[in-house]
Amino acid sequence: MTTPRDLLITTMDVTSSRPVEQGELSLALAGAELIDLIAARALSLDGERLLPGPQQGLGDRLLDEAAAALVREEPYESAEDWLWRRGRDLSTAYHAALEADGDIARPRHPWIPLRTGPAELTDSPARRHAAERWTSGEPVLAGLAAAVGLHDKPTEELADLGDDAVVTVLAAVHEAVTELEGVRQRRRIEEAAFDNIWRGQ
Repeated sequence: MTTPRDLLITTMDVTSSRPVEQGELSLALAGAELIDLIAARALSLDGERLLPGPQQGLGDRLLDEAAAALVREEPYESAEDWLWRRGRDLSTAYHAALEADGDIARPRHPWIPLRTGPAELTDSPARRHAAERWTSGEPVLAGLAAAVGLHDKPTEELADLGDDAVVTVLAAVHEAVTELEGVRQRRRIEEAAFDNIWRGQ
């Protein structure tokens, strides 16, 4: 069980007032990978710079890919740069991994030979583990879930984690998500202005 998998399962299992956007989710998954790499001592932080540790098997294909993707030359990479680089389409990769492991499945209809429709969580140990972590209020998962809009946990509470590296990563995730929403809003304003020009308004 990994933090990225727990986060993805939680976003699928917990009712939210608004849908979780794939862009925000991908950024948060990349942040979750950093947190697990820190816990495994495959990574440490110098300020916001990611200092790679010894390469080792981590028991999870996507985490191994994340560790292998770390920049291993100075001046190294910032946490923010990692989120944008690693986060590209990362939610798709984790969805595929959960489906391959049987943790999510697409419903099969008797009159349609192929599995269709949206993927649904199965009753699996991974789902139960994520649920236990969520209901216990585990602060790392709660902080990541807040970043994707699953609840409104104040970012000030992140400081209570007691691990400066994890706090730095969570803060970077929240900042990246805010930046992404800002980009979306500017794009919407520009598109609306363009439409108005064509309509002669």
